[in-house]
Amino acid sequence: MHVPGIPDQEFIRGSVPMTKEEIRALTLCKAKIQPGHIVYDIGAGTGSISAEAALMACTGKVFAVERDCEAIDLINQNVRKFNLNNVVVVHGRAPQALANLPAADVIIIGGSGGVLGEILIACDGKLSAGGKMIVNAVTLETLCKTRDYFLTVPHYDVDYTCLSVTKVQPAGSSHLFRAHNPVYVITASKG
Repeated sequence: MHVPGIPDQEFIRGSVPMTKEEIRALTLCKAKIQPGHIVYDIGAGTGSISAEAALMACTGKVFAVERDCEAIDLINQNVRKFNLNNVVVVHGRAPQALANLPAADVIIIGGSGGVLGEILIACDGKLSAGGKMIVNAVTLETLCKTRDYFLTVPHYDVDYTCLSVTKVQPAGSSHLFRAHNPVYVITASKG
């Protein structure tokens, strides 16, 4: 059984944004991924969530959906680095790229390319009953759009968790607190 929280420095990164270790760990804990699950990672970026989800869904499949070419290359590099054979990299733009994917047990949305509303609607149709949809919101707009959407669909139980991470870094002979931007982890369980 994989416990989430691979250190950030273990991933090949480039200039593509990556979900930080603590956010990734909370996201995957909230997802409650089981060995045979089908998981979507939408806006997969470097593939850090995809990689850890694949370790948890060891007999299932993870679909890493990403539109950016540099990110696709990084996902493939990280899949090779962690020797994962259950990650399918989908190069395309959501929600269109989801059309031919099988139903999902867990859907994690880390990026939306400005079409979050359309993605949420498409994901609702793809998510199995009892499944979880998780949105990691780094902007107020993403938080508000996600909240507004889930207010319109009563068949979800929604939890909002704000995570603020502060790390200690050396500064000469002292140590400073360096705060990261807060992230809302919105977990919606489909009834």
